[in-house]
Amino acid sequence: MSSPAALFTDRSGWAPDGPPRAVVRARTVADVQRTLAEASRTGTPVVTRGAGTGLAGGAVAGPGAIVLDVSGLDRILGIDPVDGIARVEPGVITAELDRAAAEHGLMFAPDPGSVAICTVGGNIATNAGGLRGAKYGVTRDSVLALDVVLADGTLLRLGRDTVKGVVGLDLAGLVVGSEGTLGVVVGATLRLLPRPTRVATAVAYFASVAAAAGAATALGAAGLRPAVLELVDGKTLAAIDELRGTGHAGRGGALLLVQADGFGAGEEIAAVAAVLGRTARSVETTEDAGTAAALSAARRDALPAIEAKGRALIEDIAVPRSRLAEAVDGVHAIAAATGTDVFVFAHAGDGNLHPIILLGPGTAPGTIPPAERRAADDIFALALALGGTVSAEHGVGLLKRAWLERELGPDVLALQRRIKAVFDPAGILNPGKAI
Repeated sequence: MSSPAALFTDRSGWAPDGPPRAVVRARTVADVQRTLAEASRTGTPVVTRGAGTGLAGGAVAGPGAIVLDVSGLDRILGIDPVDGIARVEPGVITAELDRAAAEHGLMFAPDPGSVAICTVGGNIATNAGGLRGAKYGVTRDSVLALDVVLADGTLLRLGRDTVKGVVGLDLAGLVVGSEGTLGVVVGATLRLLPRPTRVATAVAYFASVAAAAGAATALGAAGLRPAVLELVDGKTLAAIDELRGTGHAGRGGALLLVQADGFGAGEEIAAVAAVLGRTARSVETTEDAGTAAALSAARRDALPAIEAKGRALIEDIAVPRSRLAEAVDGVHAIAAATGTDVFVFAHAGDGNLHPIILLGPGTAPGTIPPAERRAADDIFALALALGGTVSAEHGVGLLKRAWLERELGPDVLALQRRIKAVFDPAGILNPGKAI
């Protein structure tokens, strides 16, 4: 069972001023409806949570709030292999859904880094992406319909079970990524895809991050769209070496991990290797699953290796893919200017960078020292200057609300807040978060 404190914080490390008023562990949809109806009647704030793996403070609940824990709604209600859909409750662990789909030759495409512990409901709340996003998109691309309880306890079904449909506004799509501010998701109909029968992998080392980012852009220019396209910078490679005793940093200043899938995976990875070989120090390819796992380990080890050094601020900007090299170079320049420790790895296929800012030893939970705060703000400003966004997949939560108007503009932000007021007139759903 989770410790009491774990029920009103999340992985962001943000600490509220005190414990919440109450915690409700929902086991049925009716539990959610009753909780929200009572909260609406009394004007009590409600913070919905699942596994608490969020990185933006979206599930942090302070004094006076009710924590509505929906992790107990964790059933896979059904998988239809003919229509390629799954009906699930929000507490289902993402990797468990993917394993269940695999029994039918299918897959659930979203593949966030926390896939083994995060929930489908959390993925929906933040519109999570992941390693397979380069080819298969983000969570919104896999959501067909949602069962949503509004702030007053009303249960609605939004969307449909068909792949196509244009009747009415796309309210299900609006709820995806809304971070619990519009309603509480209690069920979802999700799109499943055929599981690839072949996977081919390439790992390439480059002299510099700029060279690796340029090669990632060159793959797109060559008309190649691999399923996975990940970049790891030299600083992160050195941290992995320190943790695992490997020798990545000696092979180059950056690494690209590329995977192709489907019937033509081998042919596609050969074309990938030809493009990467123009600028890479070395390129290795394989279609063997065991060898691929070993080659892929550096990317999977990136965050654990950084976190082994201490508490970190894990960010998630995105820029146009053509400006990836500028973004990585800019992040490194910001680190030098602020005297901070910043590591970078990226979902290079969709321009999503994770600048990881290491916080000083002894930094209290919920606090960010001035130099590290300046580095984060400068990184957000860089993302916007390059035509990007301050959050690609982690959400706004508490940590990035100050940047909303700078990215959206006052008119768009005002419209979004009017839309929230339609769903949640009393403003009780996750107040002070996202929008």
